[in-house]
Amino acid sequence: MMGLIKTVMIIMQLVQFVGCQQFSNNDNKDFFNATINSTQLNDPAALNEFTELVYRRLSTVTSDLIHSDIAQDATFCVTDPEDDWNRSFNYSSDLGFLSKCIQTTQGDLAQRLCTAAELKFYFTNFIANTKTSFLKPNRNCNLTAWVSGCEPGWACSAGLGQPVDFKTHQVPARSFNCQPCCEGFFCPQGLTCMIPCPLGSYCPMATFNVSTGLCDPYLYQLPPGKADHTCGGANIWADVSRGGSMFCSAGSFCPTNTKQIPCTTGHFCRKGSTAETRCFRLTTCDSNTTRQNITKYGLMLIVGISVLLFVFYNCYEKVINMRERRYAKSREVAVKSIQQHVQAQARWLSATDAIKKATRSFSFSRRTIVLPNEQSEATSERKEVEAIQKKTEEHSEAAENKDNNKKIKARHLRGDTQIFKYAYSQLEKEKAQQQHNAELTFSEVITMMIDDEGRKRPPIEISFKYLTVTLKQKKKCLLRSVTGEIRPGRITALMGPSGAGKTTLLSALAGKTVGCLISGLILINGKVESVRSYKKIVGFVPQDDVVHGNLTVEENIWFSANCRLSADLPKADKVLVVERVIESLGLQPVRDSLVGTIEKRGISGGQRKRVNVGLELVMEPSLLFLDEPTSGLDSSSSQLLLRALKREAVEGVNICMVVHQPSYALFQTFDDLILLAKGGLTAYHGEVRDVEDYFAHLGINVPERINPPDYFIDVLEGMVKPSTSSGLTYEELPLRWMLHKGYPVPADMQKSVSGVGEPDYSGNQENYPGSGAEQQLSFFGEFWQNLKYKVEAQCDVLKNNFLKSKDLSGRRTPWILLQYRHFLGRMAKQRLREARIQAIDYLILLLAGACLGLITKASDESFGGPGYTYTIIATSLLCKISALRTFSLDKLQYQRERASGISSLAHFIAKDTIDHFSTLIKPLVYLSMFYFFSNPRSLFLDNYIVLLCLVYCVTGIAYALAIFLEPGPSQLCSVLLPVVLTLLSTQPTNSQVMKTLTRLCYPRWALEAFIVSNAKRYYGVWLIQRCGALMRTGYNLHEWYRCIYLLVGAGAACRIVAFIGMLTLGKKY
Repeated sequence: MMGLIKTVMIIMQLVQFVGCQQFSNNDNKDFFNATINSTQLNDPAALNEFTELVYRRLSTVTSDLIHSDIAQDATFCVTDPEDDWNRSFNYSSDLGFLSKCIQTTQGDLAQRLCTAAELKFYFTNFIANTKTSFLKPNRNCNLTAWVSGCEPGWACSAGLGQPVDFKTHQVPARSFNCQPCCEGFFCPQGLTCMIPCPLGSYCPMATFNVSTGLCDPYLYQLPPGKADHTCGGANIWADVSRGGSMFCSAGSFCPTNTKQIPCTTGHFCRKGSTAETRCFRLTTCDSNTTRQNITKYGLMLIVGISVLLFVFYNCYEKVINMRERRYAKSREVAVKSIQQHVQAQARWLSATDAIKKATRSFSFSRRTIVLPNEQSEATSERKEVEAIQKKTEEHSEAAENKDNNKKIKARHLRGDTQIFKYAYSQLEKEKAQQQHNAELTFSEVITMMIDDEGRKRPPIEISFKYLTVTLKQKKKCLLRSVTGEIRPGRITALMGPSGAGKTTLLSALAGKTVGCLISGLILINGKVESVRSYKKIVGFVPQDDVVHGNLTVEENIWFSANCRLSADLPKADKVLVVERVIESLGLQPVRDSLVGTIEKRGISGGQRKRVNVGLELVMEPSLLFLDEPTSGLDSSSSQLLLRALKREAVEGVNICMVVHQPSYALFQTFDDLILLAKGGLTAYHGEVRDVEDYFAHLGINVPERINPPDYFIDVLEGMVKPSTSSGLTYEELPLRWMLHKGYPVPADMQKSVSGVGEPDYSGNQENYPGSGAEQQLSFFGEFWQNLKYKVEAQCDVLKNNFLKSKDLSGRRTPWILLQYRHFLGRMAKQRLREARIQAIDYLILLLAGACLGLITKASDESFGGPGYTYTIIATSLLCKISALRTFSLDKLQYQRERASGISSLAHFIAKDTIDHFSTLIKPLVYLSMFYFFSNPRSLFLDNYIVLLCLVYCVTGIAYALAIFLEPGPSQLCSVLLPVVLTLLSTQPTNSQVMKTLTRLCYPRWALEAFIVSNAKRYYGVWLIQRCGALMRTGYNLHEWYRCIYLLVGAGAACRIVAFIGMLTLGKKY
């Protein structure tokens, strides 16, 4: 309150004409206190000289005042004191009202102007009581003394020849020669002095309205019982609600405080204007127009934005389509060329075979019958055959040299056609080699394996001994004393009834168990190493088809190849790997088709399953885990998938897969089998070809026309009783396997060895805590156990995420910037295919801007506060809802990519970078309607900068909500947060805690920036309105940049929090 009082005192002291008497020059003091005679007043030259002298001295005094300590206390509502003084009290362009007042007061103007004490008294009482226009009693106006000058619009003199001390802290006696206030001045009720009206005001003499009994336009009453008392001048300068009659009327402009001119055609004049403003082109402004209609510019802007977005999306889409068509054309040309080459080579080979057969036939006939007259012909034919054979050998050597040169030059291939020719030629050679291998003898197979040893991938062999996995929460044993190994170059099938622990064993070997206690040994290549040390060459295919539905088959596979293959691998070899995977999985017909989502159908379920496998095959793993890859596939698709896996096994890949009820043909393609029984015990582990013999040895024979794996699972499930006379039950099968392999038998199963009874799995609670009956816990005990389990599980996730294992894979994947580039390309394609959703977002923002712009016009009294408040709520809500989709829709895809070693930072920054496009466009879309409908005084650029920073801030908050919460709660918080925080930041409160909490709300920063940018455009007569409004809200004109920095900083901080949450809270896949 005191700051505002001091600010107003500065404003008043800047225009006190008596300030001229405070000069250090005593001659000037005597001059201003002297009485001017009527001759000087009637002399225009003398009057003008006197007026100029007064104003010149006034300028010197005010120049000192604006740099005083008083001015520094009011900096919250004054940015540039000199500029505000020029805009409010610089009357140099027209001093007519000053000369007229000098003539009216007969030269005693100095004795009628308010002193510093009177100004302080006026504004202290006036501002302290914001709901009234009356002042407290003072020396000149009280219950016992009330002169005519105490009435509104009237003033008195201190007396002729009486010097007035304007620095005194007491109100001087002023009760002589009371008369109406001069034009251009206002005289408050309860004071007997005059104060000059600021620029932008209109202070004429009041006229009495007979019908209302009020003095227009100031609407004050004449004192009763005083017939000689007439209407005076203006009576109050305050905010618009109480002193609006002093403001220059809307539709007119006031070059001085005594002139009001209607606005001419082609111009508009806002309330309190000192000059008319020319209207923009394409707008129509009639006379007396308050504000120009600039909605056409808003429509032009939205049309321009729409055209730019349409052109951008279409051009970008066309560029991508052109590149894809050129890419496809290069592939077709290469395929056609390779096919022609293969056909030509086949014809050459058939011709060579025919020549060889002819040669053998000719040699046989020459040995049996040789005629003398045919010897010359035979000689010539033999030479011809030798020449053909020599040519064939030379061609073969040339072809081999050419192949070697292609391998050497693969790194230097540049054109797409050349790369595809190289890739498809290698594929054709591999197909020919596979056909040739089927006809090789045993010695030739051994020779081929020795020759191909250098081409195999780094081997990873996993062996496990007495592996036990226990669930921490319920102390339930999921796996129990499992021993075995999976070897490179072989496909191991993991089978068993439901609940036997198949997926648990797969996850334990892959190092993906969370919330479990693992005991036993897991050896990698005979050493105790973590499998995470090899994660760059280890693939894991989840049971669910976790792929990007808005990408094509080829785009999904290519992204995995770009981010997970070796960074040193040439592009030609990458193309070869990708084409090999697509070809081997039978995805060639749908390579350019979208995978599809739940809302938008794409490829079939079997093809989607194969794409899911292809994402791991394309990174050329040395160890591959698959969780039920054949579930949901038909027989042909399963056979196709197994052939692709078989080819990987030939390359030395260690493949372990969970299979559920395979066909007999599919079962025969596996090399090894791990058969688990209920309770996580091993019933068989060995080669597939020996499993029937092993069970037959136990007396379990597979009936005719029954699939062996189905029969074994039914037996282990207990659904089928084994047809044996030994009395063997399905519970004893794991024990028989332990005895067969010589493994140690757990203590609780020892009594079953002697055949006393069935195995008791609940005897040893210490070693196998999950085998016994669960202990009954109280409510609080169960709550504490669940909480403890969640904390331990989260600690496991943190350990898996942040504990760096030594990289033993020997592969250098692309570094983060290159992965960021691949992420950008993928995200751009995804956003392009979501253009319809983004168009809906823009349309909703457009409608919100139009509605709020029409409903909440920019009010001069509140500097547009209500409209900006609704703007903050609307934009925060809509932008948060749309930003939730960035991270909430592909959590599973991210978890899979992260588990495979792809950079999380590149993933996060790429998504945020793509969202910056919407962050730039959305404020334009909204303001194109809101700004041009509400038409505030602030600049469009200022509003755009504030709204841009606001959108950036709420987008970061939406990231955090999407990552930390599930979709339902995150959407609810996105709706409630803007409303609650905005209401909290706009409610007045006296509590210091609430004030501190309010200062931490982002809507307050945005609202302050909006109002400050608008309040800066109000000056002159609006100074009290500006300072009063800013003081009530606690805003500061100098803190606009601080608010911008806070919004940007909050957005960046929320992004950091969201990224940390993505690293720590994401479920390990």
